[in-house]
Amino acid sequence: MSTTAMPQRAAYQRTNTVDSAPSTVYNSPNDSPTASASSTSLSSMGSVEEFQQLKSKPLVDTYGNEFVLPDYTIKDIRDAIPKHCFERSGLRGLGYVARDFASLATTFFLFNKFCTPEYIPSYPLRVAGWALYTVLQGMFGTGVWILAHECGHQAFSPSKTLNDTVGWVLHSFLLVPYFSWKISHSKHHKATGNMERDMVFVPKTRDDRAKASSWSTHDMHELLEEAPIYTAGFLIGQQLFGWPMYLLKNVTGHNNHSKQKEGKGEGKTNGDNYVNHFLPASPLYEKKDEHLILLSDLGLLLMGAALYFVGSTYGFKSLAVWYLIPYLWVNHWLVAITYLQHTDPSLPHYSGATWTFARGAAATIDREFGFIGRTLMHGIVETHVLHHYISTIPFYHADEATEAIKPVMGRHYRSDTKNGSIGFLQSLYKSARWCQWVEPNEGAEGEGKDVHFFRNRNGNGVAPARNPVKSQ
Repeated sequence: MSTTAMPQRAAYQRTNTVDSAPSTVYNSPNDSPTASASSTSLSSMGSVEEFQQLKSKPLVDTYGNEFVLPDYTIKDIRDAIPKHCFERSGLRGLGYVARDFASLATTFFLFNKFCTPEYIPSYPLRVAGWALYTVLQGMFGTGVWILAHECGHQAFSPSKTLNDTVGWVLHSFLLVPYFSWKISHSKHHKATGNMERDMVFVPKTRDDRAKASSWSTHDMHELLEEAPIYTAGFLIGQQLFGWPMYLLKNVTGHNNHSKQKEGKGEGKTNGDNYVNHFLPASPLYEKKDEHLILLSDLGLLLMGAALYFVGSTYGFKSLAVWYLIPYLWVNHWLVAITYLQHTDPSLPHYSGATWTFARGAAATIDREFGFIGRTLMHGIVETHVLHHYISTIPFYHADEATEAIKPVMGRHYRSDTKNGSIGFLQSLYKSARWCQWVEPNEGAEGEGKDVHFFRNRNGNGVAPARNPVKSQ
């Protein structure tokens, strides 16, 4: 089934924008309606349970919408999906690989043939033409990246050998350490939304944010609004350097390496020279996988040698335009997609025993990127929630499977499709303004103490707590 043939989803599910907030929205948990003394006395209550229900405050997300912990199981999700959605075709997967490389090759040929002084005498127009070339190749290259991602999840075909061979070749072509990424990415899927174990885009806690900015943890509700130029600078840095810094320094990954079961993480922290995706001794990996890390490095060395040959033969300026700038575009799209899949004012994060796989997988959100997302990028933007529940379903069945799990997930399925492709791009800035750190709801009790929601210093949504709750 074509990913472009599926019906468009509702403009916005589960979450609400500021302009379309629900009729009862609390700016903070303290603003919740408080029952009178007479109405909450035991003499006027039907039972102790009802009293406790009124006494406890509901959890609310950053928009102020009430949040209820998911209670369905993975079996419920799996049973709702038609059996044919689990079927994988290596031939079909290779067909998509051929399509994406044909797009890369055709674009390369056309621009080298026609974007020349002979056909375009104007230098500024040629510069604009080659700039367009880098954008297009970045999109096609992202499609190749996502097919390698399918291989890493064994969604590309029923053959593990074919999957890993194709994935290694495709990711090496894009200077990605395939097996190193595959292993850490698998751990991300096993711990999505877990503040202690997740491997990517683990948000800063209130304390982390305060320490990084030399603020007082208890005064963060009084901070002045952040300048928009600062937000823009944060996004530029993230989009340019986020991916290489993740590979080199494990930026945005968890920092609990001392818990590595083989002792490889003792004394090692994110940002040093040991926690990365290139060293077999990295605490991100077990000893049994160290040979795969070396195989990943070999792929990078071979691709690096090929690029050096191209630069030496045709000039490094040509290499920069042909490959290096498109490579930066690929990195940009990769970071943007992943960031927006896991960062939204409606999403929770969990610590302690409150986290479960089913709850963590629901802590993601689908978005809409139109033709670019559904066709060039193989639907990775539009069907990520389903992907976190069952990552072996190939992308060409993901739309149908997503529709099948929506009734099971109910209110816990989140999708922001407002304004389509433009809305996707706008969400980068919005998420950076709204989602600066996470903390439990003020006054949270029981499991609620280990459910964290995004907060910010910009006056958007629920205000930071005046009396922060410590996780259990």
